Amino acid sequence: MVPLSAATRPEIPAPAPAALGRVTAATLDETYAANRANAEEASRMAAAHGDRARAAADRAMAAPSRNLLAFDGRGSGRSAEVLGDLAHAGRIAVLVPGSDTSLDTYDRFRATATHLRTELTRQSTPRSTHPTEPRPAAVVAWLGYETPGTISTTVTTTGRAEQAAPRLREFIRRLRDIVGPGPRLSLLCHSYGSVVCGRAAPGLDVDDIALVGSPGTGVDSAEALHTRAQVWAARGSDDWVGEVPHVRADLFGVTVGFGTDPVSPAFGARVFAAGDGGHSDYFAPGSVSLTNLARIVLGETLEVTRA
Repeated sequence: MVPLSAATRPEIPAPAPAALGRVTAATLDETYAANRANAEEASRMAAAHGDRARAAADRAMAAPSRNLLAFDGRGSGRSAEVLGDLAHAGRIAVLVPGSDTSLDTYDRFRATATHLRTELTRQSTPRSTHPTEPRPAAVVAWLGYETPGTISTTVTTTGRAEQAAPRLREFIRRLRDIVGPGPRLSLLCHSYGSVVCGRAAPGLDVDDIALVGSPGTGVDSAEALHTRAQVWAARGSDDWVGEVPHVRADLFGVTVGFGTDPVSPAFGARVFAAGDGGHSDYFAPGSVSLTNLARIVLGETLEVTRA
């Protein structure tokens, strides 16, 4: 669906991504099957090379139940996985992950998507006052860039986000090409993923951008994101990101830091409640933050509890 060129890691051989034509709602099943086959081949190649961990990760991606819009087993890995019926969804959430996310750690990222999908299903159950009103939703876990390591210099700069932003824009464009203009589309951006979303935001055809556990977006205000989307932000009271200085400075030609705190009044986002969770708890089942994120995705914005 979308070129997801991963940085090469010669020690983990993998095939080039499956050659796909234009993906439409009618060809989704063929796309999913082609990418599962590619993941299976990647697993065989990794196993033959002796990398059991990557072989197992690739093999899990190749399971018949997995719906992959894109897959690239090279390097740290890239993928875009759908949970739900994308072709008929009226609401779609695209999750953008933060640091230390790769095919090797993909299970925890997929868990966040699964928790969100479960909560969307729970909240979408027809109410007694509207017993025939369906509100189907789908979730897309987008691992479309090489995320920085938490313990690295790249996590404090915008370099990886600048590389990722055009890929996210292209992914959203092609996703719109599949589902059409009707569905409500929300970007849920965690941690460094919010820097990616900030870079990609201008002109992006989405309805909501939600920033959780964000160190900043690289701009000083929601207005500076140049998006028609509603911009939301939240931080759990036990999230260590709250202790990170929200500054931006140029050091020897490199921009370090990400600017204004997205949950501050100065930024101008719609700040919603995230409870007392930590940096990895925004999608925890039963949490205040997950409840509110699902409300945002479903368009139930008046029900979102504010911080």
